[in-house]
Amino acid sequence: MTERTRKPAPARPARPDPEREKQPPKPQLQVRPMAPIVPPANVSANALSVVIAIMAFLACLTLGAVSMVSDSASSWQSQISREITIQIKPEDGLDMQAALERARDTALSIAGASSASIVGDTETARLLEPWLGQNADLDELPVPRLVIVTIDENNPPDFTAMRARLAETVPEAFLDDHRTWVDRLVAMARTTVIIGIFVLSLVFTATVLTVIFATRGALTGNRHIVEVLHFVGAEAPFVARQFQNHFLLIGIKGAVAGGIAAALTFAAANVWTGFAAATPESDQAMALFGAFKIGLRGYLGILAIIAVIGLLTALTTRLTVIRTIREIDVVRSDPSRME
Repeated sequence: MTERTRKPAPARPARPDPEREKQPPKPQLQVRPMAPIVPPANVSANALSVVIAIMAFLACLTLGAVSMVSDSASSWQSQISREITIQIKPEDGLDMQAALERARDTALSIAGASSASIVGDTETARLLEPWLGQNADLDELPVPRLVIVTIDENNPPDFTAMRARLAETVPEAFLDDHRTWVDRLVAMARTTVIIGIFVLSLVFTATVLTVIFATRGALTGNRHIVEVLHFVGAEAPFVARQFQNHFLLIGIKGAVAGGIAAALTFAAANVWTGFAAATPESDQAMALFGAFKIGLRGYLGILAIIAVIGLLTALTTRLTVIRTIREIDVVRSDPSRME
């Protein structure tokens, strides 16, 4: 048999080592799960979540109210800019019906006037009902009568020429182009938006200050842990991330709760206007806020406020922790400041 065809001899089994068997087994290393630096839930965290929920609720209410008032002002402005009014005051010996018809025909003779209609006795009595009651006799009262003229917004008439023509045909007529009311509505809408932005800035500022105090409180309660982690090599961004995730979760929970409460409030107000329709209270409320509908833009605004509050919470916490760790480094580098 040659060297190539010879099979290797089988390996002999290792003999047991009596000295090794006498030694006790070595304990196995166990990796414990990493515990969070800040406790996930405590009284301070619950209180901060409630405060953030209240702030988010107020911010969403402010945003929704500003949105509704702005939409109502835009609707009023659009309606007013499409119509002008001719007012005729009653005088002795004046045939009111003939004067109304002459004023209507005169307005329609001017280019840019689309249509004109005389406000009848029934509509006039309904307009004056909140002040004069249901059984007012308009013939016994010096109530002016109206002609409503619809104009072409893209090609409005020459109001100066229309006034001059009315002065010739109906001297008792007065043309109101509503420009004064339009300017007032625009000013009111701008003022409302500015007030809303100011209130939102106050709410966000209060939220940031609340988070700063809560973060500093958490750092004070866990200062020894933060110092140990930092001096064994943990970088400031790592420690800041632990606090940031903790407070971000609290901020999101509070903001979502406040946003949902605000959305339910607007929905309840909308239902209330539906049940209380045609009442003086609902008419006044709807005249100012419309139908209490915030629409898709309003709900997107609520989602934006939730995101902004969460972002502010996380960013404020991160900056506060990093600033505190830098203060610790400064104090450690100068032992005289520790006293």
